[in-house]
Amino acid sequence: QVQLVESGGGLVQPGGSLRLSCAASGFTFSIYAMSWYRQAPGKERELVATIGGGGVPTNVADSVQGRFTISRDNAINTVYLQMNSLKVDDTAVYYCSAKNRRYWGQGTQVTVSS
Repeated sequence: QVQLVESGGGLVQPGGSLRLSCAASGFTFSIYAMSWYRQAPGKERELVATIGGGGVPTNVADSVQGRFTISRDNAINTVYLQMNSLKVDDTAVYYCSAKNRRYWGQGTQVTVSS
């Protein structure tokens, strides 16, 4: 019954911005931390950022520090990933996760290319 649906991916030029959204349902959203992960071709899935139930970001990856911001809106059960100053090596499928990686969304493709 848990559903996580990502959206907002697409093609963007280096230096550009993109905002990903993850709409959650089927659980009490506000009491759980939420995370964004990504997986590039030929690489393992890696944690991008985590945000606590109360809206405090934690575990932001060094590779995106200062460029990406995780946030959430508990009123609409949605977590966001604002991505600025995008680089080619940010290209990956981005996944939303809940309940300590028990649940995953289907992923959304982000491609950074000139």
